[in-house]
Amino acid sequence: MGEKVAQLKAHLAQPIDLQHAAGLLSWDQEVNMPEKGVNARAEQLSTLSSLAHKMIISDETARLLEAAEEEVADLDYDNDDASLVRVTRREFDKYAKIPNALVIREARARSKSLMTWRKARENDDFESFKPHLAEIVDIAREKAEHLGYEDHPYDPLLQSYEPGMTTAQVAALFKDLKEGLLPIVQKIAEQPEVDDGLFSEQVYPKERQWEFTMLLLRDIGYDFDRGRQDKATHPFTIHFSPTDVRVTTRLLENRPQSSIFSSVHEGGHALYEQGIPLKFMRTTLAGGATLALHESQSRLWENQVGRGLPFWTHYYPILRAFFPEQLGNVGFEEVYRAINKVEPSFIRVEADEVTYNFHIFIRFELEKMLVTGDLAIEDVPDAWNARYEEYLGITPPNDALGCMQDIHWAQSMIGYFPTYALGNLISAQLYDKVQEDIPDIEEGFVRGEFAPLLNWLRDKVHKHGSKFTAPELLQRELDQEISADALLAYMQEKYTKIYDL
Repeated sequence: MGEKVAQLKAHLAQPIDLQHAAGLLSWDQEVNMPEKGVNARAEQLSTLSSLAHKMIISDETARLLEAAEEEVADLDYDNDDASLVRVTRREFDKYAKIPNALVIREARARSKSLMTWRKARENDDFESFKPHLAEIVDIAREKAEHLGYEDHPYDPLLQSYEPGMTTAQVAALFKDLKEGLLPIVQKIAEQPEVDDGLFSEQVYPKERQWEFTMLLLRDIGYDFDRGRQDKATHPFTIHFSPTDVRVTTRLLENRPQSSIFSSVHEGGHALYEQGIPLKFMRTTLAGGATLALHESQSRLWENQVGRGLPFWTHYYPILRAFFPEQLGNVGFEEVYRAINKVEPSFIRVEADEVTYNFHIFIRFELEKMLVTGDLAIEDVPDAWNARYEEYLGITPPNDALGCMQDIHWAQSMIGYFPTYALGNLISAQLYDKVQEDIPDIEEGFVRGEFAPLLNWLRDKVHKHGSKFTAPELLQRELDQEISADALLAYMQEKYTKIYDL
């Protein structure tokens, strides 16, 4: 490492530490904090966020960054030093455009909004959440103006999570995906309905579900010496370093598949973070590169692996041993079909993989309208319900099952939702490639062997940290652009077999 890059790295370590300290307080707020701690926590988070922001955009950072840029000017694009400087420049330019006062305002708003959202969702009380959502949207609009854009004010918000992507590019990909999914959904709708009463009509004790999810996480490679699982209203993963990566799950007594797929999904995120090289710790290269790449990891483990026939060939006997009273007389085929039942539903995180992307299309459209002002806050519930009727043929009976179901708006994460569907696209492209490179990989899943897949992902994705954007990484490792083709082919093949289309 060059001298100038080393100086920049040492300087950035402190604000990165502050950001992770803020993350730890946020994790505690979701998992442990008493309700009345919210106001004090909001101030603590705003203080840490403000201090980190000031350090990142300081004159000293600018001076060190310019010196480092000169030092790496002749290095290859994928060189670690060159990548660290390039990614730091991108982050510095972004942070420098945001006033510190807005950073403080957002941190306070996020903390208070989260606590209100949790109670409002529980009580189906959109009115109490509405002023918080209005504040979050106002902050998003102000951020977009500070960051700047050429085509659409949603662009800079999207690019905060997905560098290298524009609103227009996402809309084009979603158009292709939507057009390809509709015939599959329509054909499935014409088939006899799959009975999933073996789950919904029985009670699966939460403590046994917890034990099963812990087993799954260990089996896929999650290192509990560098992480832990807890319970949360909305499952999430958070990392403070590759040596401290934590997941959460949600336990529902009549829906054990919720905890199973939440844990596997969050485990996919966590495996990515635990796979980041230790040499990147306390730098801008530590962590997943983009949110679409992150979601590609979680969705690959959840869907292509976790909902697959080889996976359940191995795990069904184990699941039945955990729940002999509920599943003792239930055959494998019945469970496999119930797990992969396709049916329009209200809750995104509980959706089947075929209809899931329609939940994202809806959120993408509404977020764009909120940012441009074409949708008023008070009209969000009606707009939400109208799109659910249009896209999925169902209307949420209340706002708890409708516009308040997700935590992301309460977290001030406008611009994040498209990355879920982008991650679905990338997951299918990666899975095609790993099957090409390791033809017998699914035979290993039948035996409960997941190390070959994890090692492949470590080599193709995890080892790069934040060096490359999603388009760059796919071009480098797969020689492909992001496309809907692989996902649509996967859906067609899998569900033709399940539903005899």
